[in-house]
Amino acid sequence: MDDPPGVFLIDTLEFPVFYLVGFTVIIILLVCSATISASEVAFFSLKADDLDRCRAEDDSASHNVLDLLHRPRLLLATILIVNNFVNVGVVTIATFLMWEMTGTRKPTETMVGIVTLVTTVAITFFGEIVPKVYATRRNMRIARLTAAGWLIVEKLFRPISFLLMGMSSIIERRIVKRGYNTSVEELNQALELTTDNPDTTVDEREILRGIVNFGTLTVKQVMKSRMEIATVDVELDFHQLLEEVKKAGYSRIPVYRTTIDHIEGILYTKDLLPYLSESRNFQWQRLLRPGFFVPGTKRLDSLLRDFQTKRIHIAIVSDEYGGTSGLVTLEDLIEEIIGEINDEFDEVAAPFQKVDEKTYVFEGRMSLHDFCKTLDLEAQYFDDIKGESESLGGLILELNKTMPAAGEVIKHDRLTFSIINVDEKRIKRIRVQLADVEEPLA
Repeated sequence: MDDPPGVFLIDTLEFPVFYLVGFTVIIILLVCSATISASEVAFFSLKADDLDRCRAEDDSASHNVLDLLHRPRLLLATILIVNNFVNVGVVTIATFLMWEMTGTRKPTETMVGIVTLVTTVAITFFGEIVPKVYATRRNMRIARLTAAGWLIVEKLFRPISFLLMGMSSIIERRIVKRGYNTSVEELNQALELTTDNPDTTVDEREILRGIVNFGTLTVKQVMKSRMEIATVDVELDFHQLLEEVKKAGYSRIPVYRTTIDHIEGILYTKDLLPYLSESRNFQWQRLLRPGFFVPGTKRLDSLLRDFQTKRIHIAIVSDEYGGTSGLVTLEDLIEEIIGEINDEFDEVAAPFQKVDEKTYVFEGRMSLHDFCKTLDLEAQYFDDIKGESESLGGLILELNKTMPAAGEVIKHDRLTFSIINVDEKRIKRIRVQLADVEEPLA
């Protein structure tokens, strides 16, 4: 019996539609594979400077990038899982298309070889090589564009990711040799062991410890606060400027307009030497050099590389609102390794007074970093309580919640803080007494 009219027409239409849908899905999956590969390179090629820029920018895309990179292993596991799903999907659909094209589930070796070669080349070239090369040049842009999507995908695949991460952790603990991921604490312990001999001086030990800790410190921990910066107003006439430069005594001075939050540039005092005989109306402002601005979260090792690359010695530290938080110089960075540097013109003033072995008097503006170094405390000793404070006076305000009065006593752990002198705005001087470490009970 003949087929009913229209059956042949339907059959002839089904095959083109099937192939069209199949090849369309493969193209979509290859685009997804390319996006995934580009994302992998983009996220994991971001440098410390890129992350600092993300922290300084107040937008959702930057926050999403930082959020994902707070959990790099989970992000990498998610990317690899999704990428494998997509690539397997390409291979599976290509196999179904091959079966339909050959009309059999047992195609010839030649056909299998051709399909395998074409699929491999497509996945490798379009899904891996091209997007990864592209992403190396535009990593920040791609990371920002895809971050929101990866946050959603990360949540969807979290059960599988955690399972695979758990399995890899077990393998890592049992097979991979320990000791390659060394923490700063472990390096300090190794340092104590290697320098524990009579031939190693205290200064040598401190230099080695400074080198070990250098990469963990941020600009905010070592900078001079805005209250300590010597600056000049861009509106000063030339003679007034010379008086201010003589009074400041620095070779490089920030120049502001209206307030210190609006830095116009940096004045190098050596640039003034050819013009010392000029009149009061001399336009010294044209001698200003551009300022270099960095966030307080920038690491010292990254800043040192910037100083070397840009051949500059000074940077203005910006706060989250774009104002001036402080100032950091190349000398500040070097001092973190070798200790204080003073030349013949510096007025050497001790930042603290040592009353006895357990009692000191500190300036309230002293940084917590230097305070911990003086008392031989761990660098992270106050991390849980200091909040956003980086000075001793700020720490006291965090502990007390209000401005303390002179004579008030505040205790924390082994430390007793006695307020010596305050004014309406800040804590000036503090007596600190360090208690003995209690021996553990037997």
